[in-house]
Amino acid sequence: MRIGIIGAGKIGGTLTRKLTGLGHEVHVANSRAPETLADLAAETGATAVWAADAASDADLVIVSIPQKNVPDLAPGIVAAAKAGAPVIETNNYYPQERDGRIDAIEDGTPESVWVADQLGTPVFKVFNGIFWKHLLERGVPAGTDGRIALPVAGADGPAKKLVFDLVDQLGFEPVDGGTLDDSWRQQPGTPVYGKNYDAEGARTALAAASRERPAEFRAA
Repeated sequence: MRIGIIGAGKIGGTLTRKLTGLGHEVHVANSRAPETLADLAAETGATAVWAADAASDADLVIVSIPQKNVPDLAPGIVAAAKAGAPVIETNNYYPQERDGRIDAIEDGTPESVWVADQLGTPVFKVFNGIFWKHLLERGVPAGTDGRIALPVAGADGPAKKLVFDLVDQLGFEPVDGGTLDDSWRQQPGTPVYGKNYDAEGARTALAAASRERPAEFRAA
């Protein structure tokens, strides 16, 4: 597949490494010029591009940037992807550490619903709760006992199946996290966040989640 990645930090950079290693054609961008990604491109074989061009003709797009920076993306930045291409967002809202107050999220809007509103397109929430080193190093074949499960929240259909397939290719067990409105179940502070559960454990943790955001993940 041709995959566009907007954001080359810990998760975006790791996904660039993993996905090129699987043979995918990756176009990766950060908030600066493509030449600032020369080392990553040389290491992986990915093509470094401007952010505005990352989604061009992509079969799948990944947005992996700080939550506070999402509104700064150019309008329609993912619109150049192929029709029906899923858009994954890996972000988390950290109001005290990084992002400041985002009123809609503080008022109860799930983080990924807010991101979808900013991007103007539906998204899938995945890769937000796994430590980047575990994403890089702990993928294993399907059927392996204790395989780490990753929840995927978003609309049912072919695009979600494609996201499930990608998670599986990366060596993790995709678990249905429900619709995008249900994506709060995997936000920071929930039972599944930051845990390396297997599929059964992840489903149990998702079911146990509370809508009340813990104090450390609310604006001070």
